[in-house]
Formats: sequence, structure tokens, C-alpha cells
Amino acid sequence: MQPVPDAVMAAYSSILFAQGIPPALHAHFKKWLRYFLDFCAKYQPAAPQSEQARLFLEKLRSKNQSAFQCQQAAQSVALYFETRIPHTGAHDTTDRTTLLSAEPRVERARPVATCKASPFREAGYQEKSDSPEWDAVLATMAEEIKVRHYSRKTLKTYALWSRHFQRFLKNKPPLGLTTEDVKEYLTFLAVKCHVAASTQNQAFNSLLFFFRNGLKREFGELRGVPRAKKSLYVPVVLSRQEIDAILQHLSPPYSLAVKLLFGCGLRQFECLQLRVRDFNFDAGNLTIHGKGKKDRTVPLPESLLPELKAQMRLVADLHHQDLVAGYHGVFLDDAVEKKYPKAPKELVHQWFFPMEHLTFVAESGERRRWHLHESDLQRALYPAVRKACIPKRVTCHTFRHSFATHLLQANYDIRVIQKLLGHSSLKTTMVYTHCVPVRTVKEPKSPLDLE
Repeated sequence: MQPVPDAVMAAYSSILFAQGIPPALHAHFKKWLRYFLDFCAKYQPAAPQSEQARLFLEKLRSKNQSAFQCQQAAQSVALYFETRIPHTGAHDTTDRTTLLSAEPRVERARPVATCKASPFREAGYQEKSDSPEWDAVLATMAEEIKVRHYSRKTLKTYALWSRHFQRFLKNKPPLGLTTEDVKEYLTFLAVKCHVAASTQNQAFNSLLFFFRNGLKREFGELRGVPRAKKSLYVPVVLSRQEIDAILQHLSPPYSLAVKLLFGCGLRQFECLQLRVRDFNFDAGNLTIHGKGKKDRTVPLPESLLPELKAQMRLVADLHHQDLVAGYHGVFLDDAVEKKYPKAPKELVHQWFFPMEHLTFVAESGERRRWHLHESDLQRALYPAVRKACIPKRVTCHTFRHSFATHLLQANYDIRVIQKLLGHSSLKTTMVYTHCVPVRTVKEPKSPLDLE
């Protein structure tokens, strides 16, 4: 590792004290600075400082560094740039806000104006392959998905399976595809790859959409196409004691997010996409924007009202700080952003779970706050479950299962639970009847023998 000059390290130590960094963290900040300078000396990236920082953070993520470590490294390098000391490979001066924005440029899920790579690029349909015919068909399929306003995850999944299908057929011309090709591929998934039944059916549905909306022709005879029979899935359910034990090992805002998952029966993306305007404290309910653009309302837990209002005040303070600094504090969805490009964004548009330490600078100079990301909540939940010594496979969706099961145990009507969960079919909700233990005192009798 390249040695750091004493003058540079002395100036950097002064910056750490001036910025109020706790002395216990100074060693960590200096460690990340050494790593960054060694990275610049080894690879000598011919790019501005902000680009060097982004490449450095990508290198850390490739080494499986956690999100917290990457953020601490970004802050360390940002403070180093404030010393205005030139370093290897530097070509400009960059302020701290711009550097901190370098981390979420590619991996964050929400689209923003200056991201070089669209979030849809993960699906691969925009990537050019060896077959222009396949690229054109996938582009047509993607347009059909966008026209129908399907979710981005649907686009990613369908395009991913289409690319797998393309590689399996070794770029066979799309116009020459037949149902036999699909049969052969699904058989390959089941026999050679040993995929689960749900995975095999997901591949089938993706290819069915690919044929009908990408190739613009019917799929053909469906009876001969193998379809895996889904087994009965009994959801994992936590007791109230287990949930309380997990919450004891979670810190804000993750603890509040988990309480909402269990207290309101939310899906993970529904919880993290909550905005301030969705809370109605007067009526005591919460508006949820669920799957398929379907909204529903659920009652707010009364025990959470003080914590929810405290989080609301925190969001308001962050929003006020942005406005005082001359920035718009929020960003809007889809065409609403274009409709009001320079209008002051009201507080009702603010995310309920903002990431205070992550910011983004758009081309116009506008700073935008990223909301809490799904991966952040998942990473925080895993160690909490282990510390609580719970021998179950617990995910964020487990708390939604627990919400439904606890209401069923409390003798709530199954149709009421269906409405609260936002299920279109009662059959989906009926799976929770398998989670409720049957409490019988006597052996079952014929109704004729009952008194």
C-alpha cells in the first residue's frame, strides 16, 4: 500500500476534528483514505474526482463491502477532497455533496435524470447482443410492458428469461421459434437445472408474453407444454414474542418499518414507498398504493402514532433544510416531474423513510434525497433475527404473513383480512388457514350426535 505523506494526514486529521467526526472513528476514516489513495495510484483512473470516487466505491462493492462501509468510505474521501490537497489522478475539485452522490448512481432502483444507465438496463433488453433480431424483439416486448404500466420488476423478469431463452437457443432467428423450442427449454430447466415449480412457471409466463407481444403471434398449442404443479406453500409465521425480540435488535428507521410491515400487513415495497400524504391521523388510517396500481386503506396502529408523528417531524425537518439550502427536497414520479420541473415540491410528496445520509445532485444542481432502499432493510433485518435466536427463515414478507395469521387467530372474518391484504382472490388469503392451529377439546362427532 502506498504511504500517505505526513502533511496530508495531518491536514486530514484537522478536517476530521473540524467536521465533528467522533475520535473513535478517525482510524476507520484514515483507513478508507489510504485505500482510496492506493486505488488511485494503482489504477490511475483518468477521470474527475467524482468519477474516481464512484469507481472506488464500485470496487468496494465488488469486494462485498457492506452499504454502511461504502457510505463511510464515501464520506471519508469527501472530507479528504475538502482539504484541497491534490492526489494521484485528480483533475478537478469536487465538493462533498457531489462525491456522496457518486454511490447510488447505478444501483438505486428509482430512475433519475442524470443516471447514465437506466434501471431497466439490469433486465438486459437494452444491451446489444450478437443478434440484432433478438434485440429488436425484446425492445418491442419492453414497449408493450411499459404501455401496460406493468412494474419495473415485471420488465426485468420477462426480459431476463427472454435473454436466457436466446442463449439456450444459441441466437436462433426469432421468426423461426416454435412451441417445441419452449418445450425443450422448460424441460431443460426442470431436468438439468432442477428449478423450483414457481421458477419454471415464471419462465413459461415470460415466454408466453414474449411470443404474444414481442413476436406478435400466438404461442401455439399449450397442452403439450410442460407446466409444473405448484406445491402447497405454508407461510412462515412469527409469534408476537418473536416479533418483539427482533424489534429489540433493530434501530430506527428499520424498527419503525418492521412495525408497519406487521402492524398494517404491508408488502416491503409498499412500506418503503410510503409518502407523508398517505397518512391520515384524523381518520386513523393509512392509504397504500399496492400491486397493480390498486389502492387500499388499513387502520393505523394506535400504539405507533407517537413514533409515526416523530418520523413525520423528522421528514419535515429534512425537507425544510433542503428548502433553506436552495434545493427542492423531493422528486416526483414519472411525468409529474416533467409537469412541474421548477415548482416548489410540497412536503406531501416527501418519502416517509428518507435516507438522510444519501443525496443526489441532478444536472440542474437540484439535490434529491433517496428513500430507504429494499436492500438496506433486508441487511438490517438479517442480523437482528440471528441476535434474537429465531431458527426460522425470516424475511420482510414474513411480517405480512404474521399480520394475516394473527388476525385469523383473533377470529376476524377471512374476507376482512382479504381486503386488508389487498388480495384479488379469496383463494390467496385462504392459505393462512393452514397456519392457524386447530384447538379442539373433544374428538369430532357427527352433527346428529351434537346436543
